Amino acid sequence: MHLQIQSLTSHIIPPTPLSLPKPTTKHSQFTPPNHRHRHLTCSLSTTLSPHPTTSSHVANPSKPFPAELSRTIMELSSVATLSTLTLDNWPLGVGVHFAVDDDGTPILCFSESTTLLSFVDKRSSLHVQLDQCGMRTPQCTIQGSLDRPVDINILKRLHSTWKKRFGEEVDEDLLHVVSVERILQTEDFKEDGVWVSSTDYKNASPDPLRDFAEKLVNEINANNMEDVYRFCNIYVELDFQVSKAKMIWIDRLGFDIRISSPQKGIFDVRIPFPREVTDEKGAKSSINCMSQIAWEVEKNYHVPVFKKVNQLKRITHTVL
Repeated sequence: MHLQIQSLTSHIIPPTPLSLPKPTTKHSQFTPPNHRHRHLTCSLSTTLSPHPTTSSHVANPSKPFPAELSRTIMELSSVATLSTLTLDNWPLGVGVHFAVDDDGTPILCFSESTTLLSFVDKRSSLHVQLDQCGMRTPQCTIQGSLDRPVDINILKRLHSTWKKRFGEEVDEDLLHVVSVERILQTEDFKEDGVWVSSTDYKNASPDPLRDFAEKLVNEINANNMEDVYRFCNIYVELDFQVSKAKMIWIDRLGFDIRISSPQKGIFDVRIPFPREVTDEKGAKSSINCMSQIAWEVEKNYHVPVFKKVNQLKRITHTVL
C-alpha cells in the first residue's frame, strides 16, 4: 500500500526502497514500494485472552467512547427524525434538517405553518443515522426538550451556525434547539445501545478524521484490497481463512474491517493504530507503516513483535 503522504513519527520507521521488490497481483492497482529487511516496531493495544473470542457486543479500549461516536454522528449528519407527542398523545415523527453548535446541541428551523410548535409537551427525541460506506449504520437518539431561545445573542449565534451549515438565511424566530438530556448510541441496526449523559456528550469532541474517513476507506477498498486481507491475516488471531474482507470505517484510534468465512460466518474486527492519529496525514502514514510491516511479516523478512487482535464481533443481521 502506498498512500501519498510523508512519514509520521520517530516511533515508526517508514518503509524505504530496497532491492527486494514486492510482487504485484491483480488485486493491487497501486505501485508498491521496494523493500528490504529492517527491524520495525508496531505495537497493537488490545484486550488479550488465551484464545480468540467472539461476541455480539465487545467493549474495546482502542475504540472511541460512545459520547465521541455520538458527536461524530451529529457532525457528519444533517437529516434526522424529530419525534414528539401530539395533543391527543399519539407519537409523531417527522423528518427535519439540523445543525449542531460547538457543544453538539441540535439546531432546528421550522416553517411558520408547522403544527409541531403548538404541542404542549415539548419533550422530544431526535434520531440520527450515519451510513458508513454501506456496511454499517451507527445511530444516536437524543432525548430532550424542544425549546426556542429568547436571548438575542444566542439566536444570532444559532443563525450563524445554521447559515454556515446550509448556506441560507433564516428567520431567527423559527430557530429552535433540542436541549440534550441523554443520548442512546447504537453501533448498528438490531444492536443494543449505550446511554450517554448530556455532560459526557457535551464534553466529548467529534473524531478529527471524520471529514475524510469515508473517502479514505473507499480508496483503500477500491485500490488496496490485497493489504486489507493482509491486515486480517497478520494483525488478527484467526482460526479460519478469510474469504472476503472490506474496511468499514477509520478514526483516530484505528479502523474496522468486516470479514467473512463460509464456515464461520461474518465478523467485525477492530485493528488499532500503533498510536493515536490526529489528521489525514497521520492516518495515511500509520496505514502505510502497518502495510509495510504486514508484508515483511508475511514474507518472513520481519519477526512480529506485536500482539495480535483476538476479539471478533459476530454479525448476524447483514451480509458482506
